[in-house]
Amino acid sequence: MTTETSTLPRVQLALNVPNLEAAIEFYNEIFSATPAKVRGGYANYALTDPPLKLVLIENPGASERLNHLGVEVGSSEEVVAHTRRLAERLPIRLEEGTECCYALQDKVWVSGPDRTDWEFYTVLADSPSAGKDSSGEECGASGAANCC
Repeated sequence: MTTETSTLPRVQLALNVPNLEAAIEFYNEIFSATPAKVRGGYANYALTDPPLKLVLIENPGASERLNHLGVEVGSSEEVVAHTRRLAERLPIRLEEGTECCYALQDKVWVSGPDRTDWEFYTVLADSPSAGKDSSGEECGASGAANCC
């Protein structure tokens, strides 16, 4: 398995984990890789084989292990194209220049019939802040339902 940040697009899987350190040890082993980014209560892997952005959010009180799903794309123009395509058929939630998961991002959200949240996003820059979830709590905070 390889880690790299330039291969896009890739599917994102964001998980609520009860213990970040234990989760990092586990995923280091199964993917033979180390996280691309580790911050307080947060880690992400940018894998090329398989093409996956795995996000770990320390949230021991979460009732669900799945936080959200996404597709990381290479540019804001690609986010705009997905926004137009999705808006023709589905309700969307657009976020431009938002701080999320220690990155500045442009993104569009849709929710599936099972209430699973999906985002199509691009990373514009690194950020010192985790950002806020939809309820205003810091991403990864205990009880925060959905990062960003």
